[in-house]
Amino acid sequence: MRSITSSAPIRRLRRQAARRSRRRPAILATGLAFAVLVTAGVTATAPTAQAEASGSFGDFALASFSTPIASDGAAAGIGADDISTAARDALVAADASVTAAATVAADIAASGLDIGRPDTSVDTAALEAAAERLEAGDLLPAPLVPDLTEDVTTLIASVDEHVAALRGSLDAAIALKAEQEAAEKARLEAEAAAAAAAAAEAAAAKQSTSSGSSGSSAPSPVYAAAGTSAADAQAIARTMIAGYGWGDDQFACLVSLWQKESGWNTLAHNRSSGAYGIPQALPGSKMATAGADWQTNAATQISWGLGYISGRYGTPCGAWSHSQSVGWY
Repeated sequence: MRSITSSAPIRRLRRQAARRSRRRPAILATGLAFAVLVTAGVTATAPTAQAEASGSFGDFALASFSTPIASDGAAAGIGADDISTAARDALVAADASVTAAATVAADIAASGLDIGRPDTSVDTAALEAAAERLEAGDLLPAPLVPDLTEDVTTLIASVDEHVAALRGSLDAAIALKAEQEAAEKARLEAEAAAAAAAAAEAAAAKQSTSSGSSGSSAPSPVYAAAGTSAADAQAIARTMIAGYGWGDDQFACLVSLWQKESGWNTLAHNRSSGAYGIPQALPGSKMATAGADWQTNAATQISWGLGYISGRYGTPCGAWSHSQSVGWY
């Protein structure tokens, strides 16, 4: 891809100055020739009338309607006619289009994002070549210039359309990334909050069990460490889900889910993925938010697992449905 740098206007001014230098001898020669023709017209009126009648000066008159179209409109000799103005405007717009093409390509590369397009460059070679031809048009008769201007204008529209498409794709990719980051942040915050709530509830339940054990005829759940059986772990879970307002239907989904994941084994370890414990947390160290004894305590693991399910799926049945669909939760 070609691009116009900040030195392009300088190069253009130098080329314009060179063309003006080449035109000066021609202008002087034209002036001398015109003086000769005027003199001839005074001394020989009959031949002049004959020449005018035959149209032999038509080409000369057309050539004299040559209009400079350089981009520095303030320079001496620059025409203010519509042809010159349109040409200058087209050259300015061409510079802007090439600059925009280079800018969007650089922005895409800097973002490091996949914008869904295999080619993120804009080819401006044809536009730059057309602009150079138009820039040199100040040496041409004015009637030839509009076609050059139209070529540049058409190529500008094509480049601008490509740039706009790339810019739109980049903006969409940036917005999607921000949305995904916000969703992930919200999920992590929900998990942490749910785990903290579950841990607080478990601690309160333990305290209640400890203080009400004497003289109480109602059985209390056992929060055991390593060696807790599957039945004991399920009994702990049944007690904990009441704090979420879940009933027997949700407990049944939870039993099925964790039976599939770990068989309700506190020490279950998936060597392939690194998942650990009854809820198969990945990595297992996530469960440290529910207690320092997360590696061996069924209650700690269940507390974290229920918080995770609540924060991500809403209910155990929601998590179980997802697991049945894709094989994991």
